[in-house]
Amino acid sequence: MDEASSKRNERVATEKNSFDEVALIEAALAGDAAAFEGLVVQHQDRLYHAMIHVTGSVHDAEEVTQEAFIRAFVKLDTFQQNSQFFTWLYRVAFNIALSRKRRQKIRLSLDQQREEAGEEVVSDGEPVDANMIRQDDVSLVQSALQQLSDEHRSILVLREMNESSYEEMAEILELSIGTVRSRLNRARKQLRLAIEQLREAESGSVDSSLG
Repeated sequence: MDEASSKRNERVATEKNSFDEVALIEAALAGDAAAFEGLVVQHQDRLYHAMIHVTGSVHDAEEVTQEAFIRAFVKLDTFQQNSQFFTWLYRVAFNIALSRKRRQKIRLSLDQQREEAGEEVVSDGEPVDANMIRQDDVSLVQSALQQLSDEHRSILVLREMNESSYEEMAEILELSIGTVRSRLNRARKQLRLAIEQLREAESGSVDSSLG
């Protein structure tokens, strides 16, 4: 098969998937629960893996993904079909993830205040941010991502892991395309710096153990 035929088949498949998705959305809006399940099946793996990079936690990614689909089901009538369903769904999940992070930071701050005041704190589990950097299976890049700000991490996940277009990123993050480009550039620089620092720290640790 030549390149032109391959591209044509790919375009046909994309158009068919888009048509199927529109049909599922319309059926779901008409009250067909099975149609919405079809949307879940189409997008849950992609959304889940994207949320792992956003949250840095498999557990959080599962909860965010589940909550996003529930919220999408409830608010499906607000979806403007002039954009892709996944773009809208990702924005829903992304906002949920950021809200959870803010709540976690507030709780962590309150717990720290209680500890400093000498009050006993009843632990409800290790904070996600602390747990992320101690997981043995976290890659160097994943560890570096978690050192970035929310805005830098989110834009890298969208572009590098989710392969979103600049237009999709602008819509999800509610930014101009120019701002998306400049923020992405800064985020890539910050990620490279974080990776270099982690490598230096690992090298120093190895040297110390050998000495």
